[in-house]
Amino acid sequence: MPETLARISSRRPLVIIAIWVLVVIVALGVNAQLLAGATTTELRLGGGVDSQRAAELLETRLRGGPEPITEIVIVQSDALTVDDAAFRETVESVFAGIAALGPDVVTVAQHYYQAGDESLVSQDRQTTIMPVVMTGTLEDATDNVELLLHVVQDANAAEGYRVLMSGAASIAHESNELATEDLEQGERIGVPVALIILLALFGAVIASLIPLGLGIVSIVVALGIAALIGQVFDLVFFVTLMITMIGLAVGIDYSLFIVSRFREELERGLEKREAVIRAGATAGSAVLFSGLTVVIALCGMLIIPATFFQSLGIGAIVVVLVTLAATLTLLPAVLSLLGDKVNFLSIPFFRRRRSSDDATEQHGFWEATTRIVTKVPIVSFLIVAVPMIVAIVFYFDINTGINGVDTFPEGAETREAFFVLEEEFSFGLVNPVEIVIDGDLNDPQVQAAIGNLEATLIDDPGFPIPPALIPAPSGDLALMTVAIHGEPSGPNAVGAVAQLREQHIPAAFDGTPATVFVGGVSAVSADLFDIVDRYTPIVFAFVLGLSFLILLLVFRSIVIPVKAVVMNLLSVGTAYGLLVLVFQKGLATDLLGFQHAEVIDAWIPLFLFTILFGLSMDYHVFLLSRIRERYDQTGNNAEAVAYGLRSTASIITGAALIMVAVFGAFAAGETIINQQVGFGLAVAIFLDATLVRSVLVPASMEMLGRGNWYLPSWLRWLPDVRVEPAEETTAP
Repeated sequence: MPETLARISSRRPLVIIAIWVLVVIVALGVNAQLLAGATTTELRLGGGVDSQRAAELLETRLRGGPEPITEIVIVQSDALTVDDAAFRETVESVFAGIAALGPDVVTVAQHYYQAGDESLVSQDRQTTIMPVVMTGTLEDATDNVELLLHVVQDANAAEGYRVLMSGAASIAHESNELATEDLEQGERIGVPVALIILLALFGAVIASLIPLGLGIVSIVVALGIAALIGQVFDLVFFVTLMITMIGLAVGIDYSLFIVSRFREELERGLEKREAVIRAGATAGSAVLFSGLTVVIALCGMLIIPATFFQSLGIGAIVVVLVTLAATLTLLPAVLSLLGDKVNFLSIPFFRRRRSSDDATEQHGFWEATTRIVTKVPIVSFLIVAVPMIVAIVFYFDINTGINGVDTFPEGAETREAFFVLEEEFSFGLVNPVEIVIDGDLNDPQVQAAIGNLEATLIDDPGFPIPPALIPAPSGDLALMTVAIHGEPSGPNAVGAVAQLREQHIPAAFDGTPATVFVGGVSAVSADLFDIVDRYTPIVFAFVLGLSFLILLLVFRSIVIPVKAVVMNLLSVGTAYGLLVLVFQKGLATDLLGFQHAEVIDAWIPLFLFTILFGLSMDYHVFLLSRIRERYDQTGNNAEAVAYGLRSTASIITGAALIMVAVFGAFAAGETIINQQVGFGLAVAIFLDATLVRSVLVPASMEMLGRGNWYLPSWLRWLPDVRVEPAEETTAP
């Protein structure tokens, strides 16, 4: 198929380019109109988990709609108390500004001086809070909360007072802003570094700009598709960052292989259209296979019943498929028009020194490396594998959780509000645990159980504020809200949810005609952790099993796929261990400019596994396909390994460095999530493309010899599938 697509695209290049220009224009329009409303900060879980059932009951039988979004506005003075007239004047002034926003923004707001509610005042009486109920859904509140933030920021400028706010909408708004800043910084750093690497590889400006252009086209179109998908399926806001990061990496990566092969074919004397077709038949086939392998690995994320994982999986799959389509159609069309002009604006210092028969030259760095490694394969293998295994050991110290508002960068307003609330009240006021009691509230047994639970929670120091009970008018449902110390997704809050579910609620409601569910942000986090634990082995089995079968078909060997799977697991495992060492244990955290973290976000290990397993398989496929091709020609395993390594080394290394640059640029962001994700991706790709490919692969293949190509007799019926057709000898 890649050869056919290259043939068609090179025959009608202007038509293909016009189609893609039209697609990009439409995508830009869709992005402008729909993208902002296609994403959400709300996390939804499937599988009938407790928190989801609690939310559904409240929405249908108590609230008559979505949960109201409450923001907590804080007014604090270092010198005055709420009993001072000046303090009251400030509070009422802030309240007037909030009320002036109108019912389209704020539904209900209250302050201490209205009803004298002492629960709104801190113990030292120098801080008071104002609960503000936002109008509409979480998405509406997130859009409108900026108006409330302006009121708070203006008041915060008053001398002698701190005015802050925090809540689901303001946290979501600030999180979106931080993610956008990280995205822009990643682009500012990643794109120029990638361009420098491309210039060093190609030695020509035009050839270097083509991969960047293709990456940008892929991102724009993929975002447009995501905007359309977001109209019918909730996509988390992180999907835009995912599409940009993966799109830049694979867009540059895939086009790099095609452009490089096209230039090689031109140097061999082929006419430009034939060179395009040949590049499509060879490098294009490898790109297609690698891209589909990435997609298969990413499908593992769709298995997990959580919108967060499914959104990231959908975004990554869409951008990889769009990149494949652009690489196999748009790129051949552009190359067929450029021809020799692909080398236009060459740079003397970086001028390409490789000749057309470079792959057969038996000298150079990679040839020397291979000979050293294959001369002492066991020692070489151990020198690299042992430190990687030692790093993997640290993975078993991992603490997973969710890094919440308390890990936002210093200076973030909602982070400051978190610490004030936690110190003076309880941050659990912002996102309390919701205990939903489904039963006849007039039943004496149910009433007694509710009373027992309330008494238990009042006596338990882990629940600092007495619970509040809100019965439904129908008398068959009640909501008990409970505040918990700490960040809602932190270990204390999640532990408190487990205590409620496993101890307090069963003890109070055992034998009563009522069903009790625990909901709220903390309960959603607890359920997410359970889902990750339950589905991790399923996703691993799915990805590893399918990858093994595909490699078995391509290389007709049972040893090669086993070895490739083990090598990729080694890269991923090492990245896991280094994540723990750097972020949890603080190794070189200051040097690298990262934040220290008590936990690694629970979704990151599984996410990294699916992404990295697909991406790292690229390099194994490109390398092993060349080795297999040479082995079939010569039957000499050692010579085939050396040939495969030296013929792919510079391109694979360059492609990997570009990915490392892109992912590393996003790791340089301020949010700890981007730091952990970018660092994990960059480290694993770097290890896989250097130590694994240059040392572990040739060393292991030398140790196994002809055993690399062992296929049991009972599997000989498998078809002989090839990633790339055999090399053709073409006379100039």
